[in-house]
Amino acid sequence: MVRLPHTPAEIARGQRLGAVLRRARGGRPMLDTALAARVSPETLRKIESGRVPSPAFPTIAAIAGVLGLSLDAVWAEVDQAGQAEDSAGERFAS
Repeated sequence: MVRLPHTPAEIARGQRLGAVLRRARGGRPMLDTALAARVSPETLRKIESGRVPSPAFPTIAAIAGVLGLSLDAVWAEVDQAGQAEDSAGERFAS
């Protein structure tokens, strides 16, 4: 199976998602959070750093659950930031 490269929008969305999760984790150790979510610490590190632009839904659901975040809240923050970036880009493109 051939995977298409991620678009710039997908990469930016992955970076915003990582930032949301990193902020929510706060001072909690990455290892503790990853183990509680049943993901590897490396996977969590890659997601938080934006190196995984489109992580699997169950992975995000597990991490969000451990952090006490609703998926609606995560998506709202990721999408809201994306819309703000889009409108800023439109202003400067004119």
